[in-house]
Amino acid sequence: MSIVLLVKVTFYGHNDDRQRVLSDLQGFGCLHLIPLAPVKETLTTGGPSSRSREALRFLRSCPNQRRQVRHPQKFDVHAIEAQTLALLDRSQDLETERDFLMGRIANLKPWGEFSFPAREALNDLRLWFYILPHKDMQQVEATDLIWKVVFRDNRFCYVVVISENQPAGMPVERVRTGGKSLSQLENRLEDVEIELEDIQAERAGLTRWCRLFAGSIDRLEDKAAVKEAAEQTYAEDPIFALQAWTPENKVARLQQYANDQGWVLEMAAPQPEESPPTLMQNPRALAGGQDLVSFYTTPRYWLWDPSMIVFFSFAVFFAMIFADAGYSAILALIVVGLWKKMGRSDAGRRFRILLATLVAVGVVYGVVVGSYFGISPAENSLPGRLKIIDMMNFNLMIQLSILLGGFHLVVANAVTAWHFRRSIRAAIPLAWVFIFLGAMAFWQATSQGETLGFLKPYGLSAMVLGMAGVVLFTSPEGPLWKRLLKGLGGLTGLSNAFGDALSYLRLFALGLASESLASTFNGMAGQVKGALPGVGILFAFLIILFGHTLNFVLSLSSGFIHGLRLNFIEFFRWSIPGEGRPFNAFARKEKE
Repeated sequence: MSIVLLVKVTFYGHNDDRQRVLSDLQGFGCLHLIPLAPVKETLTTGGPSSRSREALRFLRSCPNQRRQVRHPQKFDVHAIEAQTLALLDRSQDLETERDFLMGRIANLKPWGEFSFPAREALNDLRLWFYILPHKDMQQVEATDLIWKVVFRDNRFCYVVVISENQPAGMPVERVRTGGKSLSQLENRLEDVEIELEDIQAERAGLTRWCRLFAGSIDRLEDKAAVKEAAEQTYAEDPIFALQAWTPENKVARLQQYANDQGWVLEMAAPQPEESPPTLMQNPRALAGGQDLVSFYTTPRYWLWDPSMIVFFSFAVFFAMIFADAGYSAILALIVVGLWKKMGRSDAGRRFRILLATLVAVGVVYGVVVGSYFGISPAENSLPGRLKIIDMMNFNLMIQLSILLGGFHLVVANAVTAWHFRRSIRAAIPLAWVFIFLGAMAFWQATSQGETLGFLKPYGLSAMVLGMAGVVLFTSPEGPLWKRLLKGLGGLTGLSNAFGDALSYLRLFALGLASESLASTFNGMAGQVKGALPGVGILFAFLIILFGHTLNFVLSLSSGFIHGLRLNFIEFFRWSIPGEGRPFNAFARKEKE
């Protein structure tokens, strides 16, 4: 749970060595380049084309992957790319045609199999097609037109009119059926689907080149990156200079490399007025929290890394919204089923650990509130004895949600104060710690009466002390009267604090909604089963299946959305003001 300390390094060397040294530094993968030359508006050329990447994605997305060829001498990148793109383009064209044919066939099926005779065979008469609602048939029957209903469903009549010119006064516009018969369209659809199968077979055969193809694209991207890096250096014969941010623990390696190359390497710590990029570092087990933070924002370098707190708080919030041990068990089965697949990438491995944590906390919370697919266990049973919290106790759940939210905001300010403990900047978040703690203590002392009444003077004193700190330290510079005036303005944050604390009520509200909806579906199924002996069992099963599936999806989405919202909005408001920029390493993509 930390932001990596960075050092600004500047290389000075001979201009003739620039390309070689840049390639070496790219292999180190630990530099965030700082442009020393004006960034050109034109994009750097030489990298892989968008069509090359498109071809690789087409092969990688093929469900039937072949064994990978590992001998580069057998690989012709241009030929493989050309073949893949030809298949891709042909596949897209055929899929478009297939979708068109399926639509035409669906529209033509009610009319049946027919072909248009020559106009001479009908004495210059023509066929006109209409799809009429049943209520409009009386209007057609009242005309002198020659017509026939060729198909009828519960809504429409499919009517063919024989007339030399388009009939006037029809209640709807005519339907265009096209010039091809139903059998012709079906035959063409079969040909298209066969050709698509052939393309998929060829595509599967080309997947054996994915590894070498990806390596070729990576090499082109690496060359383009080196060229772009060269454009960001300062060059004036016979020397050039390169500047970058690098982790503090990488400096020794870079210094050794510079000495070996006969280069000059200067190092400087970041200054307060500078804005270095942010590189977060977390244990592998908690890296999912870092992904959550990066999904929303990147903390500024001079702040702190909230990844660990977000990891655990999100898990707790998700569990309170999901609020069912049965649903958590279903989610566990899904995670187990996808575990191996998610392990194929670093991001997937981090995400599956996060999901496993959500499942574990969700099961525990579901057992604590005694909810199993919306069913409460009997009091004398083991699950009943494990039930500690009654979600129907609204007063308890409201207090629990707000106290949890208050504690969450206390942590936000406390960690921020600790981060700036050697600076006057710690005073404001510390003042808000006193305000939040004092408010919660005063509230509990007031609501609990004699039990916690002794906390009232302590809570009130803490709030007064915190507000005094806000008034005194909101503006640490300038004349005293201006500082006090700005400090009084800082107290307007009390309304934000109150609103943010109340936002955590959504934990109870959404959890209650999930539990109530599950119970409602259970009740509906029971009523249907009792009202319809025999067949009612089937309908009850369908209600249970559909209802709980719907509730599971809604609870899952609510847990993710609102669990993240309370971290990104409320928590970050009090801990991570402003936005930084991520550390983008100048690194080689091609694997050795």
